[in-house]
Amino acid sequence: MKLQFPRIAGLALAALLTMGTGSAFAAGAEHYPIKEPKHVDWSFSGPMGTWDLGQLQRGYKVYAEVCAACHSIDLVAFRNLGELGFSEAQVKAIAAEFEVEDGPNSDGEMFDRTAVPADKIPGPYANSQEAAVANNGAVPPDFSLLAKARAPERGFPNFVFDIFTMYAENGPDYIYSLLTGYEEAPEGREIPEGTHYNPYFIAGPALAMASPLSDGIVSYDDGSPETLDQYSKDVSAFMMWAAEPSLDERKSLGFRVMIFLLIFSVLLYLTKKKVFQSLKK
Repeated sequence: MKLQFPRIAGLALAALLTMGTGSAFAAGAEHYPIKEPKHVDWSFSGPMGTWDLGQLQRGYKVYAEVCAACHSIDLVAFRNLGELGFSEAQVKAIAAEFEVEDGPNSDGEMFDRTAVPADKIPGPYANSQEAAVANNGAVPPDFSLLAKARAPERGFPNFVFDIFTMYAENGPDYIYSLLTGYEEAPEGREIPEGTHYNPYFIAGPALAMASPLSDGIVSYDDGSPETLDQYSKDVSAFMMWAAEPSLDERKSLGFRVMIFLLIFSVLLYLTKKKVFQSLKK
């Protein structure tokens, strides 16, 4: 999953660093993405949505075996994986597969040691300069917040309806659409050599990253389909969890607050009615 980035500068770089890829195109007069993201029926959608822990575990596996070759996830520690349903022993085993830098020791030197659950999950590169050298001058974005930071605007009137439906899945919808949206360029459309046509990309009609996922690339232990579609859903859900791990708690708190406000309103109405009835007498 090594990505090759064209050299770009200034605002163009910020616009093109989406999913760790660069595009040779500026938006120009054409609207991007060419196709609107597909809507996926996520378990965490809506006011009562919750995480599917099995899906999150599969998503982590796709990240670890494919995406982690280029992308870091700096805000997630190994111990946080316990929230995905991994046992304490599993978390320790996952952490033990990594080495992290620590120190200084008594001699004032840094040293490597086996990771423990308290450590952040290390990225593929020691620093941004190394990442830039490995990727033709651009640094692959960190996955920690990408599902919240990379999402096409839905525009009017959709954003009005989203307030009432509590739609906030445009990030994972976009990531899923991008991962499953690679196709042959339409006849008559020329794209630069080394780029790949994807009408869901928000910065242009083609991007430098080839499709990173394909059927059978990751083995699942729970019998789930080992397909591009399933991989894309699972890693998109995992990225949404990484970006907002407290989503379950937020929705639960919001529901309790709404119940409280409803009961409080009824009590306030009954109190008002009782007070004014006594005044009439």
